[in-house]
Amino acid sequence: MTVTETNVADVDVTERYNAYTGLRIVPGVDDPVPAAAALGLEPPRFCEDCGRRMIVQVSPDGWWAKCSRHGVRDSTAGERR
Repeated sequence: MTVTETNVADVDVTERYNAYTGLRIVPGVDDPVPAAAALGLEPPRFCEDCGRRMIVQVSPDGWWAKCSRHGVRDSTAGERR
């Protein structure tokens, strides 16, 4: 039996996470988005890059969310403000 070696550069390590549930997005599997989030009424609570819980501040004119690893995102990036 032969063991094949895999080059680390050949493996796609890009993982995405649901910004509202924190669950890893798996290709081919349905990934539901809460109704309020789909309408733009709910800010993301989890980082899309790492799945960590973010610090979220909501104000009357928008929101901002901060991931400890990936920085700040705000509602102006998604044109929701």
